[in-house]
Amino acid sequence: MFALFLVMLTATTASAQGEEVPHGPGFGARALQALLDGIQFGVIIAITAVGLSLIFGTIHLINFAHGELVTIGATFAFFLNASPSGPGWQLIPAALAAVVFGALLGGAIERGVWRPLRARGTGLINLFIVTIGLSLLLRHVVLVLYGTRPGSYAQYDIQSVIDLGPVGITPRDLTVTLLSVLVLLGVAALLQKTRIGTAIRAVSVNRDLAEASGINVQRVVLVVWMLGGALAALGGVFFGLVEIVTWDMGFKLLLLMFAGIILGGLGSAYGAMVGSLVIGIVAQMSTLWFPVDLQYAWALLALIVVLLVRPQGILGRRERVG
Repeated sequence: MFALFLVMLTATTASAQGEEVPHGPGFGARALQALLDGIQFGVIIAITAVGLSLIFGTIHLINFAHGELVTIGATFAFFLNASPSGPGWQLIPAALAAVVFGALLGGAIERGVWRPLRARGTGLINLFIVTIGLSLLLRHVVLVLYGTRPGSYAQYDIQSVIDLGPVGITPRDLTVTLLSVLVLLGVAALLQKTRIGTAIRAVSVNRDLAEASGINVQRVVLVVWMLGGALAALGGVFFGLVEIVTWDMGFKLLLLMFAGIILGGLGSAYGAMVGSLVIGIVAQMSTLWFPVDLQYAWALLALIVVLLVRPQGILGRRERVG
């Protein structure tokens, strides 16, 4: 009580003497900080969502198990880097190994599950239900192997903030953001400048015509699944690095991935990038006025508003009916 009395007396004396009481950052600085955080969050969502969008574009499958690939990438890197039973690798080689493992896992799922089901003529609704079952299976396998306790990587955990004028960012977050942008640019270059990228775009536009033109559609689909698995694993490592590694982190991110894909335009890789960036910015900017717990809700509200004005999404194309 005596200490509280001294604090109140000091504050009253400072006010009486006309001394300025320090205030927090203004609204403009907080808005810029939220915008920077939103860009960082958006590019991480975009990395994970691009593979999901390419899968939908090539075989029209809504893959609910994609979120688990994000979790597996993050937890695999955690095992190699920070787990007491792991080898104790540095985070960078652990992350690269996780990306390779994600690509191999994506290819194995395509060859072992989806290709046989497509060969038997399984309908899209049935395949969609299978993705839900596969998601539950993979999520609980991770739960058994990883456990419920959240974890963090052994490197780059506590860092000082770099002041960039009115905003601040840690070297870790700045590196993650720049690497995410470079990865997205690399994916764009792959789709536009390489033969496999041209084949992926051709299969996405018209699968039958692409096959009639001599494109090996099965090989293209396998590459898309491996690319999607690698990007999901990388996004999981980045998300676990800036946030925390948990057994259900990919499932929590899945709704935002779908929101970004739908907002940008179904089946469009570039639409997934733009839509995810918008979702991330809206989610972070909403915290300026509303509680943090509602940030995902406002991101989804932005999705609804955009689709009311432009049903095909930001970069989507109108489909002819009939």
